[in-house]
Amino acid sequence: MPSATNVLLYVAIAGLVLYKVVYQQVRGTLLNRRTLVTTPLLLVAVGAYLTLKALPGTSAGELGLLAADLLVLAGLGVLRSTTTTLTARGGTTFQKGSAVTVGLWALTVAVRIGLVALGTALGVAGPLTSASVALSLGLSIAVQNATTHRRIRRLGLPLAERRPAALSR
Repeated sequence: MPSATNVLLYVAIAGLVLYKVVYQQVRGTLLNRRTLVTTPLLLVAVGAYLTLKALPGTSAGELGLLAADLLVLAGLGVLRSTTTTLTARGGTTFQKGSAVTVGLWALTVAVRIGLVALGTALGVAGPLTSASVALSLGLSIAVQNATTHRRIRRLGLPLAERRPAALSR
């Protein structure tokens, strides 16, 4: 069972993801290099630390479950990126998600919960399963942002180093 500190950390991660990623994608946001990197880097770093702490005594089944989780959520990151509209605005790129983007976020959460349920049913879910939440979400967002960056470059859109001073929509 996760400690109270870990539960608070998971709630904070969920809040960060909901606001910084999902909400901003739905309402639309100006992108820059820093915002494409900061949130996933923070989540992957925290997730890697927690995952490494949970590794001792982990079963092969739980490691396999983690590998499947990372692979599927990375694929969903690619799909989520392709559902956003990218346009030039204010010297950088403006990204706006769609109803499909929201649906894919719901699917991302459902897949994560489903894999935990599957692991529990198979008797392979353990400390690593809950400790790797930040890692799997961070990787999924990192893949989504890398795909978005690739799309920005392919489309020849501008990408500011930092957020422009005027945040117009």
